[in-house]
Amino acid sequence: MEEGSNRGDFLGNLFRPSPLRTGGSLMSTSSGKSTPRGSPSFRRLNSSRTPRREGRSSGSSAQWFRSNRIVLWLLLITLWAYAGFYVQSRWAHGDNKENFLGYGGKPNNGISKSEENHRRELIANDNSSSVKTETDEKQSSLKKINVVLAKKGNVLPPRRILKKKSKKSVRGLRSKTRGKQKPTPEVEATEIEEQEPEIPKRNTSYGLLVGPFGSTEDRILEWSPEKRSGTCDRKGQFARLVWSRKFLFVFHELSMTGAPLSMMELATEFLSCGATISVVVLSKKGGLMPELVRRKIKVLDDKADPSFKTAMKSDLVIAGSAVCASWIDQYMERFPAGSKNVVWWIMENRREYFDRSKLVLSDVKMLIFLSESQSKQWLSWCAEENIKLKSQLAVVPLSVSDELAFVAGISCSLNTPSSGPEKMLDKRKLLRSAVREEMGLTDNDMLVMALSSINAGKGQLLLLESAQMVVQKEISHDANIRKLSSESQGMQEQTLKVLIGSVRSKSNKVPYVKAILSFVSQHSNLSKSVLWTPTTTRVAALYSAADAYVINSQGLGETFGRVTIEAMAFGLPVLGTDAGGTKDLVEHNVTGLLHPLGHPGTQVLAENIQFLLKNPVARQEMGARGRKKVEEMYLKRHMYKKFAQGICEVAASILNCGTLPS
Repeated sequence: MEEGSNRGDFLGNLFRPSPLRTGGSLMSTSSGKSTPRGSPSFRRLNSSRTPRREGRSSGSSAQWFRSNRIVLWLLLITLWAYAGFYVQSRWAHGDNKENFLGYGGKPNNGISKSEENHRRELIANDNSSSVKTETDEKQSSLKKINVVLAKKGNVLPPRRILKKKSKKSVRGLRSKTRGKQKPTPEVEATEIEEQEPEIPKRNTSYGLLVGPFGSTEDRILEWSPEKRSGTCDRKGQFARLVWSRKFLFVFHELSMTGAPLSMMELATEFLSCGATISVVVLSKKGGLMPELVRRKIKVLDDKADPSFKTAMKSDLVIAGSAVCASWIDQYMERFPAGSKNVVWWIMENRREYFDRSKLVLSDVKMLIFLSESQSKQWLSWCAEENIKLKSQLAVVPLSVSDELAFVAGISCSLNTPSSGPEKMLDKRKLLRSAVREEMGLTDNDMLVMALSSINAGKGQLLLLESAQMVVQKEISHDANIRKLSSESQGMQEQTLKVLIGSVRSKSNKVPYVKAILSFVSQHSNLSKSVLWTPTTTRVAALYSAADAYVINSQGLGETFGRVTIEAMAFGLPVLGTDAGGTKDLVEHNVTGLLHPLGHPGTQVLAENIQFLLKNPVARQEMGARGRKKVEEMYLKRHMYKKFAQGICEVAASILNCGTLPS
């Protein structure tokens, strides 16, 4: 029993807190004396707060700082890094760099601010005087020329003019452009812009420059550009196909011509259907960049490595021209597996484009052509070069955009209860009257229109030769009318007016433009019948004002003819060459009239124009049949159905193609 009691005392002492322990968790008992019952120390020791809580409150802050020193250091480093990035960002992007390192981002070396301002004024005055001298030299040279054409040989390029300047002015200009490299194509485009306009606003020799009529469209049609930024049917099959997918579009340029416009509308449709879109532009030549920005289409700054990496991350890459061959070649050289997601939409039909692209034709996943005739032509060239195509082939014709179909009075996704097709037909008549009045036309004038880039392949000079034949007949006919009675004089036939576009297009061939102007200047009677219009994307007003359309493409003819189906949508008869895609679209004596290629076709084209002048009823009937054909075959829903079927054949494992019809 005594041994058991000793063992109990030992265990009790073992678990009882030692009075010699001086840690923060227990009360110190340095004094050996007992505490009086009524003293503050006794009350504190015997209060409701336990010794453990007492010690925790007294030493918690110091202990927390000791145990969390790493967190504090990380917080301090984060704040320091943020301050450094903030200062660097302000210096790099701010306008007041002198607040950090002095003027121009360099130390001021003790120079006062007044001296710096004085230096800036001297540099600015020197630059302005040099620019003024250059402008005066250009203006003096322009006075000797009636019409200034964008040609490198006509006016001394800016680089040569700079050689005549003083060394001081050249040094001032170099200080602003130091470190910036300008690609050669952009410099050439700048030179062309500086030497415009090609055609004066009004000139007795060259006719009248009219349009664009965007403001007139907005006023009469009562719609804003925001309403034209996306027309996807979210419940449709095409939307389910591209929804939440990533696509990269490759533009060869940004001119307002068929291929870039078609690619822009395709990208807009993908974007409005919920896809993620990026665009690579190989040449910034043209004026579509503001329109891409308005449509919120992302354009990559670099067309090299960043675009290749974006392409690899995309579900599908769509290249929109044969000119994209160089980019496709570099992309596949960098990423050999990248050919599996490339769809190449070729929109040209000339041998020179085939020669540029033949080395990579069989490396892509799919080739898409615009028409059967184009597809057969490219396959024959491949046979000549012994090229065996491994790529899948498809034919996807272009379509009339919903924007133009809406104005033309064709049922589309833009229609609302207050703006149905019948309502838009009435507004189109008002638009026609307003635009023709601005052009100075009367009801007695028949306006024949040709919208495209001005070059020999489009045949505008041959069209004017045919127009000259018609005008000459009109003059002789008017001479005979003067001999008739006053009653006969009241019966007047319609007179011919020809509208040619697109002035100032970056795709215009200036020597050819110069030849056209020279021809018009030699025929004063023709110059009174010719009107010019600048390049624009707002063409609905022009189609509404016209009475007939001419597609006079030479060589192998038009690849497809986007403008052909647009004119047909507006009920215009088409006068086209008997070749290429035009022959596939225009039925002779049904939706229009065809004529041979080259100079032999000028006489036939003149006769066809004369026929339409004398037969307005036949003109309206042909236009109505062409409009019906567009409604049945060439609207947006027709194009995207074929396009979806084509890309599903090459990307069925990536895209949701299960719901698409066969």
